[in-house]
This record gives sequence, C-alpha cells and structure tokens, in this order.
Amino acid sequence: MTLAIIAIIVGLPVLLWSAEKFINGSAGIANHFGVSPLLIGMLIIGFGTSAPEIIVSIFAAMQGNSGIALGNAYGSNIANIALILGLTAVISPIAVRSEIIRRELPIMLGIMFLAAWQLLDFHVSKDDAFMLIGIFILLFSWSVWQGIRGDKDALAEEFTEEMSHADSSVKMNLIWLLTGLLLLIASSRVLVWGAVEVATFFGVSDTIIGLTIIAIGTSLPELASSLMAVKKGEHDLALGNVIGSNMFNTLAVVGIAGLIQPMSVEPIFFYRDIVFMLAVSVALLIFCIGIKGPGRLNRLEGGAFLLAYIVYTYFLINSAFIS
Repeated sequence: MTLAIIAIIVGLPVLLWSAEKFINGSAGIANHFGVSPLLIGMLIIGFGTSAPEIIVSIFAAMQGNSGIALGNAYGSNIANIALILGLTAVISPIAVRSEIIRRELPIMLGIMFLAAWQLLDFHVSKDDAFMLIGIFILLFSWSVWQGIRGDKDALAEEFTEEMSHADSSVKMNLIWLLTGLLLLIASSRVLVWGAVEVATFFGVSDTIIGLTIIAIGTSLPELASSLMAVKKGEHDLALGNVIGSNMFNTLAVVGIAGLIQPMSVEPIFFYRDIVFMLAVSVALLIFCIGIKGPGRLNRLEGGAFLLAYIVYTYFLINSAFIS
C-alpha cells in the first residue's frame, strides 16, 4: 500500500513534466521545419496536452481496467471545463474572439453527444472505437487543412506569438521529445499500477479513481496552459487548449483504448458522469457563443462551473465510501 501511494505521488509529477517536454520538443521541431503556428497550436499543443490521458488509458485498457481508462478520459473532459475553465475565468474572464473557436465548440458538443449515445448500453465495443477513430482522422485532416490555409484569426495570431519564443535548436528539441516520450510511458505505467492498488486496498472502484485522482492529475497540463495563456491575454488560446483536449480525449483516447479492449461501465457512470459532462459542455457553448452579446466566460459563470465541479466531486467521493 505504501509503495502504491508513493507510485502515485512520484508518477504524477513525472508524467506532467514529461508531457511538457514532449510537447515543447514536438512544437520546436515542427516550428523549425516551417509548420504554421496555427497547425502546431491546434494539433501538437492542443492535442499534445492530452498525452498523459492517452498513455494512461492505453495502459489501463491493456490491463483490463476499463474504469480507469474511461474515467480518466471523460473525467478529464469534465475537469477541463468545470475545474480548469471555471478557475481560469474566476481569475480572469475569458473573451471569445476566434471564429475557429466558435466553429469548434459545436463540434466538440456533437462529439460529446456521440460518446453518450455509444454508452447507452454501458459498453464501448470495437465498432464504437472504430467509429471514434474514424471521426478523429476526419477531424485531424480538417485541422491540418485549416492550418495549411493559415487564415487570419485571433487564435492564429496568439499561436504565432507563442511560437516566436520557441527554442530553435533541433538537437535539443529532439532530445526533449524522446526523453518526454520515454518518461511518459514509464510514469503512466507506474501511475496506473499505483491507482489500481489504492482502489483495491480501500475497496473503491477503479472508475472513481479514474474520475478523480487520475483525471484531475492528467488535466494539469491544460490548467497550466490556460492560466499562462490568460495571464498573457491570450484568451482564445486558453479555450482552444481545452476544446482540442476534450475532442482528443473523447475520440482518440477512448477510441484507442476501445480497440485494445472493449470496455464496460456501471449504469451510474452514464447517468451521473456522462450526463454531467454533457451539461457543462452545453453550458460552455451557450456562454461562449454569446446569445445576448459577445461570447465570453465571466467570473460569475466561471464560479458556477467551479462550484458545480466541487459538488460533483464531493458526491463522487461520498458515493465511493458509502458503497
């Protein structure tokens, strides 16, 4: 038990550090070879912040821990919106200027509803996984096309500003990319093992562990990215990181895990966690599209997200020990 707790305490920060180095190395190499900042931002940085989720879920699926695999992916989606954007908006309201963001928000919501539809039978089959991967490939291709076009947009301008500070050394970027990838794999295996051992010891389901400790932990790169972006006044970048991460979690993370091992969940996972994920996603769309004015996530709305997440997490932990 002590060793398992140490594995979580050590594995999580190593996972986050290695993810940051992996993202920076990948972005630096792409920037060196002339890839557009928008393409780097939407694909490498936006999707790259989900590297912890995908590695953790892959190893969880390989070990037959579907609760951790799905709890990690969908729990991260919930944390990204309710915890990360909520906290970020409380610190500094998020204004939405990018047309790309406005287009991608409805797509993200559609993907969330697809995920809910697939879980109506409380099971993710290989057919479901193939569907998710197929949609991810289409979305990936569309993002590449957008990046190549390089249209002027508030989000593109913010990515250009970010990449102007990137390290131009190909050798160092390659070293960080490989080091980050190797440590990502090693720390993910340690983290999954520790989480399963802790869940077994306390008699808590691995789904609860995936939705709380692991989901919050693997979402920390998005939190760091969003807070830094808002601090620099790059509001669309903060929102874009979360949208890209949520789409990647739902399509690629769940899709790859489902291809490795079909996964089943308890009915409560759908009625409690998936429904809550849909609720905060719909609320985010309404706030950011701006029905009565310019789209923005103000402090009041951010506070509501944050409070909802605290209440949701309380009920998760409470139900774990009651059961």
